[in-house]
Amino acid sequence: MDHMSDGSEPSGSITAVDTRVLDNPAHERFDLWLGDELVGILGYRDEDDIPGFTAESGEVVAFMHTVIVEDFGGRGLAAVLVGEALGSARRRGWKVRPICTYVRRYVALNPEHLDILVAD
Repeated sequence: MDHMSDGSEPSGSITAVDTRVLDNPAHERFDLWLGDELVGILGYRDEDDIPGFTAESGEVVAFMHTVIVEDFGGRGLAAVLVGEALGSARRRGWKVRPICTYVRRYVALNPEHLDILVAD
C-alpha cells in the first residue's frame, strides 16, 4: 500500500532502500531523492577551487552544507545522504574536509569514516 498517494504522512521511518543519492557535479552537490522528489542536498567544493568541479583521487573536497526539505526532517534522511556521500568520496579516493556541522556530528557517531577526513 502506498502511504503517500492520499497526501497523508507516511507511516514508519524512511530507509536507504526508499532513497537514491546521486552526484550532481554541475551543481557541486549530492542530491537525495525520495521517489521522484528531491528532498535533500549536500553541497561540496573542490578545495583547489578550479572553475568546474575537477577533484581527482587524493584531492580534498570540502563538504559544505547538508539541507533536508523541512517537511521531510526528523526521519533520518540527512544520515542517509551523508553516509552515501562519504561512501562515494571513499570510492573516488577523495579526502573530505567536513565544514558542515552535521557531517562532523555524523562522523563522530560513525568513526569508520575518520580515515578519509582532513582536519581544519
